[in-house]
Amino acid sequence: MIYESTRDKDNKVSSMEAIKQGISPEGGLYVPEYIPNIDGKLLKDMVEMNYREKAIKILSMYLDDYDKVDINRCVDKAYSKIKFDSEDIAPIEPVGDNLFALELWHGPTCAFKDIALQLLPHLMTTAVQRTNEQNKLAILTATSGDTGTAALSGFSDVKNTYIVVFYPQDGVSAIQKMQMITQPGLNTHVIGIQGNFDDAQSGVKSIFTNKKIRSSMEHLGYRLSSANSINWGRLVPQIIYYFSSYLDMVKHGWIIYGQPINVVVPTGNFGNILAAYYAKSMGLPINKLICASNTNNVLTEFINTGRYDVQRKFHKTISPSMDILISSNLERLLFEISGRNTEYIQRYMQKLKEDKVYKIDDNILSSIKNVFWAGYATEEQTIGSIKQVYEKYGYVMDPHTAVGYYVYDEYKKITGDSTKTIIACTASPFKFCKPVLNAILGSQALEQNGNEFDMLEKLSQVSGSSIPCSLINLKDKQIIHKDICEKYQMESKILSIFKRMG
Repeated sequence: MIYESTRDKDNKVSSMEAIKQGISPEGGLYVPEYIPNIDGKLLKDMVEMNYREKAIKILSMYLDDYDKVDINRCVDKAYSKIKFDSEDIAPIEPVGDNLFALELWHGPTCAFKDIALQLLPHLMTTAVQRTNEQNKLAILTATSGDTGTAALSGFSDVKNTYIVVFYPQDGVSAIQKMQMITQPGLNTHVIGIQGNFDDAQSGVKSIFTNKKIRSSMEHLGYRLSSANSINWGRLVPQIIYYFSSYLDMVKHGWIIYGQPINVVVPTGNFGNILAAYYAKSMGLPINKLICASNTNNVLTEFINTGRYDVQRKFHKTISPSMDILISSNLERLLFEISGRNTEYIQRYMQKLKEDKVYKIDDNILSSIKNVFWAGYATEEQTIGSIKQVYEKYGYVMDPHTAVGYYVYDEYKKITGDSTKTIIACTASPFKFCKPVLNAILGSQALEQNGNEFDMLEKLSQVSGSSIPCSLINLKDKQIIHKDICEKYQMESKILSIFKRMG
């Protein structure tokens, strides 16, 4: 299968090249030339497959320049019992009558990013070997909390690969930050920036499109790539778990084969819900994609009005991985909905860069509304949802998932739609002990339990769940990465790091 850039119709590459590059040189994102279809018979045959078998089937459709042996090896290494504490990889649990929790946080860093970022290093190193790439890979990643942690875990000490993660110094939870700055690995670099996630993401994109920096890096023997969801190799593994969850619902008898479902996704960068859109486009029986935002509700406004405006106050919230105003993967959706019109994408991405706002055509907006529904939750509504779900069902949600639950509840009230629904549970509640315990116990009880690390044991008692192994002794780990920079220093930091390594 050939991949093309959303901003240059003449830029066509193989899947291996798309994964190695991460982002197109002119700033566009790579997309497959067509979306493969899974017909009813094949989908039905997949019901009895385990997660790894489903992954191989779907990946083979998109990555056809990888041979079968390579795909099988990559999947087996990524989704092993050593990496994931659930044999199902992404298990699904009923929460109430018509809602089902798709738990995406059973990997090594307790967040949904693990499912893609345990696989991506194997896809990437295979591409390097098969294409006789001479340069080492320099992976640049911006994170709002979970991507950085999962990418560092996935790429740590991977041969001929180096990873640099930029994160907002004061914009992630204490546990997320500690996971990053204590990450070992001779090839890992973590840098806090004085700014927010959008600053980090814009800085990384600027480096990718800077011909002088790319040339300097190549002269040093490195090829730039990304572990963010701008990289197709990050996005394609996320398609798998929507198929897997639907098929597991059929297997458990919660739905009958062919019955449509809704999918709720709390999202900031739009990648996780875009993966569900691709699954729907491939033939998975999805009725509505419900896009949930926190107070940084730029996506809600866009889906409801067609206006994308980042000229608004940036809010630091208890769901920090969604504290994003510039949603990169929206570009891929616009490309697909507009009939793969590169001129359209170029025009609106340029307006976003220069004017910080654009407004899409009414016909495009109508097409988006046919598929998507959007809402958002305030901090108070998020906390209320954690408490409500715990008291009503005994299920503990992290703040990001709780945003999704509130929006789902609003969707039902407004539309009256009682279709059975999957909610993407994006992180373990243990990564966000403070707001979760605040919601369940109240602020007064919370004050008696010390800092976020001390609260792990308390949340374990309240939830009846064990503390994830990767978090138990986190506060006592050695801090390895102490680097901090201003957002305008990111380019010089990259060159300094790789010049030093030679």
